[in-house]
Amino acid sequence: MLKAIKARSARIAVFSVPFIALLCGAAYAAPKVVSGPAGDPKCMTPWAADTQFLQYPQKKGPYRIALANGYIANTWRIQMVQTAKAYAKQPDVAAKLKEFKVVSTGEDVPAQISAINNFIDAGYDAIVVDAQNPTAFGPVIKRAKEAGVILVAFDNTLDTKDAINVNVDQKGLGVIWADWLVKHMPNGGKVLEVRGVAGTSVDTDRHNGIKETLDASGKKFNVTEVVGKWDDGVAQKATADAIATNGPFDGITAQGGDTGVVQAMMDAKHPFVVFGGETENGFRKLCAAHAADGLKCASAGTGPAQVAVAIKTAIAALEGQVIPQAVKLPTALVQDPDFKEGQDYYPKQSDNFFVGNSFPTCGINFTAQEIMGQTKENQ
Repeated sequence: MLKAIKARSARIAVFSVPFIALLCGAAYAAPKVVSGPAGDPKCMTPWAADTQFLQYPQKKGPYRIALANGYIANTWRIQMVQTAKAYAKQPDVAAKLKEFKVVSTGEDVPAQISAINNFIDAGYDAIVVDAQNPTAFGPVIKRAKEAGVILVAFDNTLDTKDAINVNVDQKGLGVIWADWLVKHMPNGGKVLEVRGVAGTSVDTDRHNGIKETLDASGKKFNVTEVVGKWDDGVAQKATADAIATNGPFDGITAQGGDTGVVQAMMDAKHPFVVFGGETENGFRKLCAAHAADGLKCASAGTGPAQVAVAIKTAIAALEGQVIPQAVKLPTALVQDPDFKEGQDYYPKQSDNFFVGNSFPTCGINFTAQEIMGQTKENQ
């Protein structure tokens, strides 16, 4: 009988240690809702007037931080991964990091969730995520919270209050591009919309901004939608096919791969038209070169350097600084006729380099060489 009691007690003890640890992790992970402003108010601007400010329990560094990226097959994502690595190597940042890990899992949502779970199991302090789907991550968000792991989502953010979101106003970008078309197409007309990666929050938000703005204009727009996946090659082929089947178009808007879109127009000898698009260097070079020929552009977006703001936010949260639950990034915008060489585009840089890769209010800035010296590979 005594042996049975001892054995039962041992089993309870074995069970209790991880159970208590789990409870402690959950308590540790729960941030306090506090009054603003943020510890770095110039950098970490709240998304809206009612955005909550959070303060996580301070954790002693240096920290283990991971980037769990999804899609990698376009220039923006590649440059984003390179920028993350470049930022982690800057001396003042590297001093705060024990380890910085990068994994890209493609368009497979379960694979990205599995990668985040692996980082949680490995004891990372914070995980930065460019999410493939805004609503599919509920269970892993709960696991991170219970384990005391801080999640920071950027670009394609997460539909939750249990993660920190860092983003530009993606729907607002769609509004900017559509407003440009409305302004320069007084009688409406045929529009080609080149969308991004299906299922992502960025593609959905930008599309909604475009659609709602065109619909509200009171003008008649006939819109042809194609998928360009924010990639020059994919967008160029999609545009070429659209011109062949539904062209010509009176206006174009594209979420990315814009250099390829313009190239498809040129190859098809399609007239230059009003264009609302992203911030690729090649696109801006073409806008400047062909403005007099009718390529009237509005170029708006936010560069891949937003990943650096997300990493900076994760470190601030681990240090116990006050941060907004949702951080709003500034939008880089240039419109015809204001494209300036050496400021808004760079003739000597590659076409697929995204311009505006700095956030001065956050103390974040990179040279092209600093970014391009990094690889896109997992590390």
